[in-house]
Amino acid sequence: MTQRPSNSPLKELVLVGHGMVGQRFLETFVEQPEAARWRITVLAEEPRAAYDRVHLTSWFSGTSTEELSLTPAGFLAGHGIDLRLADPATAIDRAAGTVTCASGATLRYDALVLATGSVPFVPPVPGRDAAGCHVYRTIEDLQRIRDEAGAERTRTGVVVGGGLLGLEAAGALTALGLETHVVEFAPRLMAIQIDEGGGHLLRRKIEDLGVRVHTGAGTQEIVTDGEGRVRAMGLSDGRELPADLVVFSAGVRPRDQLARDCGLPVGERGGIVVDERCRTTDPRIHAIGECARAADGRVYGLVAPGYAMAEAAARSLAADQSEQLPAAEHLFTGADTATKLKLLGVDVASFGDAHGATEGAADIRYSDSRAGIYKKLVVGREGQLLGGVLVGDTESYGLLRPLALGGKPLTTAPEQLVLPTGLAPATGSTALPDDAVVCSCHNVTKGTLRTAVSEQGCTTVPDVKKCTKAGTGCGSCVPQLGTIVAEELAAGGVTVDTSLCEHFGHTRAELYEIVQAAGIDSFGELLDRYGRGGEGCEVCKPVVASILAGLAGGHVLDGEQGALQDTNDHFLANLQRNGSYSVVPRVPGGEITPQGLITIGEIARDYGLYTKITGGQRIDLFGATVDQLPRIWRRLVDAGFESGHAYGKSLRTVKSCVGETWCRYGVQDSVGLAIELELRYRGLRSPHKIKAAVSGCARECAEAQGKDFGVIATSAGWNLYIGGNGGMTPRHADLLAADLDKKTLLRTIDRFLMFYLRTADRLERTSTWLERIDGGLDHVREVVLDDSLGICAELELQMERHIDRYEDEWAAVLADPERLRRFTSFVNAPGTPDPAVTFVPERGQIRPARPDEDGHGTPALIAGPQLEVRTA
Repeated sequence: MTQRPSNSPLKELVLVGHGMVGQRFLETFVEQPEAARWRITVLAEEPRAAYDRVHLTSWFSGTSTEELSLTPAGFLAGHGIDLRLADPATAIDRAAGTVTCASGATLRYDALVLATGSVPFVPPVPGRDAAGCHVYRTIEDLQRIRDEAGAERTRTGVVVGGGLLGLEAAGALTALGLETHVVEFAPRLMAIQIDEGGGHLLRRKIEDLGVRVHTGAGTQEIVTDGEGRVRAMGLSDGRELPADLVVFSAGVRPRDQLARDCGLPVGERGGIVVDERCRTTDPRIHAIGECARAADGRVYGLVAPGYAMAEAAARSLAADQSEQLPAAEHLFTGADTATKLKLLGVDVASFGDAHGATEGAADIRYSDSRAGIYKKLVVGREGQLLGGVLVGDTESYGLLRPLALGGKPLTTAPEQLVLPTGLAPATGSTALPDDAVVCSCHNVTKGTLRTAVSEQGCTTVPDVKKCTKAGTGCGSCVPQLGTIVAEELAAGGVTVDTSLCEHFGHTRAELYEIVQAAGIDSFGELLDRYGRGGEGCEVCKPVVASILAGLAGGHVLDGEQGALQDTNDHFLANLQRNGSYSVVPRVPGGEITPQGLITIGEIARDYGLYTKITGGQRIDLFGATVDQLPRIWRRLVDAGFESGHAYGKSLRTVKSCVGETWCRYGVQDSVGLAIELELRYRGLRSPHKIKAAVSGCARECAEAQGKDFGVIATSAGWNLYIGGNGGMTPRHADLLAADLDKKTLLRTIDRFLMFYLRTADRLERTSTWLERIDGGLDHVREVVLDDSLGICAELELQMERHIDRYEDEWAAVLADPERLRRFTSFVNAPGTPDPAVTFVPERGQIRPARPDEDGHGTPALIAGPQLEVRTA
């Protein structure tokens, strides 16, 4: 928090624009001691604070606007920053030192920072303003595109522009179910980033996905119908494409009109002219990001250069106040423009001098059209790597880009660097010099990362990310971070092998970070981009399935997800020793009505199932065959029951005593809280099962201190315990916080559970995790209660997203004929008992027959009505 001086008057700093670059400026500036002398006002054009435009397309796949936000909770208020949303600057009076806003307000400034970004370029063609024409820049733009694509009349979409953003827009239209065309004036896609060979392969792979590509053709006009809506697009080669929706994504132009109007110099092709300190010709005004023309004469349209400019301007402004010149490393003299991303499922990367424009440069190329791989490296006369293009396989990007930035002669033959894995010698991060930039978003070198491990005590990727900020931008360097951390620990004599399995060289926690940072939504994509090859195994598939279920959502039996599940999840039931399955409906808090008991009893009677009350205060029905499961669950769902998730690594139960409602010793409503907690966290996929309990007084009848999280009532509120466990290695839970009100209690449990999901290893219960994690209970308390890592807002949003999108897995199965098909087999076909699944009577019920028992007199009972398929 910024500490204001008590006596001296504050100077006025006005920041115009609150995008990604503007937010980075604020974060860097408030870290400077001189920031305490300033009052900061931010004028934002959009109706929301800064958000992540790099991952903007993920909004179409379910990422919320809150999750895209880049403004930490409490940041603005903590530093006294006045953010004015939807109130952009309209004029600058340099002589008076004032800025006029759209609202009519006039603000005085002692320093002014322009971070106005850019505007989409819309070709000046007839019909460009017709209904159905859009740009692809803001969340509001995406909302309008989604709404229009959902209209019944909208069948075909055309994207103007085949660059980075254009192909992302094409992917979005395809995902929205539209027939999609891409029109690019250049002779190939991504003409700025990749060469002819890479462009040819990229086009082929994208067309294989159903997108029609038209290169070497420009937009001539937008043809409208009688109501002024888009009907078609006329191309410069005379063709006409049908179009119901048009997205213009043909590049951007610097938003420099404010500077032009007040007399500041701009470049010939736009951009506010600045020096290496990002100062304009007016020393009181700085310009950063896409609106600025840097000292090297370029306008940078990527976030990493914008961040570097923001940091240079922040330190320049602080240096002015301290009457010192900024250090040379804090000047902006140019930036890395490397790019790595996935476009419509195709991996593409470009870095350095990708086109070989340097005099004397030579190309080394590898192409495999059958595998869909193209690689090109550009090498200088002295043997240094100058740049490259990677299409279809970008695994080596994390190594190659820093080598190109280093500018030193290669110690490995360059042809070995383009060969696919298995043909080339192994080359790790040890080939990188310490001055190689690993994270270009934050300009973090390998040497800085090594120091964080060897001298600052960082032992994991999350530790290094917090210490250095590396990997918190676009996320493309996260795999390289893991490699460097492991190598540095090994160099220090620490034996480290944290590989999840032979297919992934990362821990579960690291894979969680990768999936979250890179926006990955499938096992195949994760394996292709960050795996070691192969098909996956029984270790990594369920782990990744759990991570994807938690982050990406979707039903666990849909598509690829269904093939990743282990035996129990595969049929949403627990497999028993004789091949039959158990059915466990949820009974929140152990509370059940007489009618509910009757329903369960009738089902058990009709299907001949064994019944038992479990330790989690619910009823387990044993002995069902695969084809009986849907019929049993139809009756349960119709009676108001839902899946108890006894089959999954997720929340099982929240046990409770009767509390103050009935017990004369109770001091709080333990049953009500237990029900609320169980319904809040039901279906939460986790590294291992989670059990909880709520006791209504200190007598602890619900055994809350033996659970993953437990709550005990006090006269002043609720005590929260974590890390308890029964089982093979019992552990008494630790007190995390005392006398919490219910709102604070729920928020704290939200944070605790999501932090556990984020950092635990495979099959690691909270008890083991709490003892393993660095700092133990104290660290968890600092993170969860004090927000020491600054991630609590993110953890809460993730939990909120889980709660909002929860659906009963069995109810969803019953409503979908496709999902139901998996619940039949040859041996267990309806009406045909499986001879291997047999029972014998015992104590008035059944149990599985042992090998030495006949059991054939009691085969699996095929009973009950046939399943009725209902669709929502």
